Order: sequence, then structure tokens, then C-alpha cells
Amino acid sequence: MSSVPDNAPHQCPGTQSEDAGKASACAGCPNQNICASGVPAGPDPAIEVIRSRLANVKHKILVLSGKGGVGKSTVTSLLGHGLAKLNPDVNVGILDADICGPSQPRVLGVRGEQVHNSGSGWSPVYVTDNLSLMSIGFLLGSPDDAVIWRGPKKNGMIKQFLSEVDWGDLDYLLIDTPPGTSDEHLSLVQYLSAAGVTGAVLVTTPQEVALLDVRKEIQFCRKVGLPVLGVVENMSLFVCPNCKSRSEIFPATTGGAAQMCSTLQAPLLGALPLDPLLARCCDSGRDFLQEIPGSPAVAALQAIVKQIVSTCES
Repeated sequence: MSSVPDNAPHQCPGTQSEDAGKASACAGCPNQNICASGVPAGPDPAIEVIRSRLANVKHKILVLSGKGGVGKSTVTSLLGHGLAKLNPDVNVGILDADICGPSQPRVLGVRGEQVHNSGSGWSPVYVTDNLSLMSIGFLLGSPDDAVIWRGPKKNGMIKQFLSEVDWGDLDYLLIDTPPGTSDEHLSLVQYLSAAGVTGAVLVTTPQEVALLDVRKEIQFCRKVGLPVLGVVENMSLFVCPNCKSRSEIFPATTGGAAQMCSTLQAPLLGALPLDPLLARCCDSGRDFLQEIPGSPAVAALQAIVKQIVSTCES
């Protein structure tokens, strides 16, 4: 019987197969080069390096979404600001692992900043005194430059971020991932396997077309042993900034995230209303929690942040 690595794709031909490292299922697999060379597969030495590098990071949380456009990066930035404001003594880091669509530098208002490299590694860019960010967006010549990479190169960049960024002492590291359940997600789970991942926060919108993909995301987490901290339903309602009236922009025809979480026995962290002022703050890189503290979205976010802290500290 062919030996199949634990982190291999579902249709892996096995290390003893003549197609090892060459089959279509091997594209983007972290073990592709090893299998193709005929060298016996073993633990990636980077896993231990990453464990050592992240030893002073208390909680490592992946922010996932099955579908693009549900506001995952926005929610990540809000969680970062929320955790940092909840306690000024808490240090929070955000790793923008969306290699082809790095939006965190703009959303957090630090576009154009430079990453400094020293003997201790790359230094993240500080958004506030206790909130820092690392993104490939800081390494591009222009914000309009496209990252046109195949899976293995993206995986290599993620490995470099995890092993070479000097975060210092962090209480929370939020990892903003691209949509889906593919190369980047498998690599993150593999590379963080020895570092201890606290869990994942899943982001969705209420309509069934988004929930379909989030169900797949929950199954992905369970298959790879990644705890689900909870689901955030983003853009659940539209709140008029003038009259404060509410209406459904994305109708929850099948019960929304609440019904899905009940069916799949996943925690529901809360629902964030759609506020047009939030979109404006993200586009201009302003802190929504500070700019619009009276927004219903801020109150909902603070409740979600407290639930995440309670779950992590329990």
C-alpha cells in the first residue's frame, strides 16, 4: 500500500507511486518536491522553527470564510482593534495571509509603510501601540502590483511570514486567510501544527449561497483538527445611519448563521449589522471603533470580542 503523508491532498497517489509529486492532485501540496525527488517524506524542519518563533504568542486564531466578499478582512481588522482596545495591556498582531489580495494595510491605515529586517527577523508595522500587522502588501512596489504565483510559491511566502516575523510577546495573533479550503489553509494548519492553534473564527453573510460554503469550511476545520471558536454573521442587517431603521439586504431564507450553527453544532459568536460608515472607514484606513463609537455594529463587535476572549481564556 502506498504511504500517504498526513497533510496530503485527498487524492494523493502516495509516496511510493510512480506519479508521486507529478499527478494533478500534487499541485500545490507542501510535499510535492520531496515526493517528486524520491526522498522519503518526513516532518518539515520549518515546523519546529515556527514553533520556536511563535512560542511567545499566546493565542493563534485563523479567520476563515468559505466565500469571498463576506467581509472576512474587515471583520479581522475589527477584531484586531476590538481586542487591542478591550485591554491596553493586551498585544495583538494581524498576519495578512491573503497573498493575492492583501487588503489589511489599507483597511488599517498603514499603506506605504516599510517592513524593516534585522538580525531578529522582519519587524511588523505598528498600527497602534498594541496592534501590529504583517502583509505582503508592504513588500510590493505598488499597491496595484498583482501577485501572480502558483500554490507552492504562496505556501513558501506563508512559511516565511510564520518563521521570520519577530512579533515579540503577543496575546493574540489573528491570521487573515483567503477564501476557500485550499493550499494556503492546508499550509497554515501544517506549519502551525507544533505551535498550537487556538482555533478558527468563521465569517459568513446570512444568505444561503454564502452559508453553503461556510458549511464546507466547518467540515474542513473538523477534518484537519482545527477547533471552531465560532461563526460571525456579517452584514446581517442594514442599519440606516440617520433613522437607525433596519432592513435585510441579504435575506436569511434558510435561517441564516443561527440555523446553520444549530444544525452543525457550531458556536454562533454574533451578528454584525451592515453600516455604510464602516465601509467608508475601511476605505480610508480609519478606526471605526474610535470614529463611530455609537454605531450598533460597535456594540455587536464588542460582544463578539468578549466571547472570543472568554473562549480563549477558558
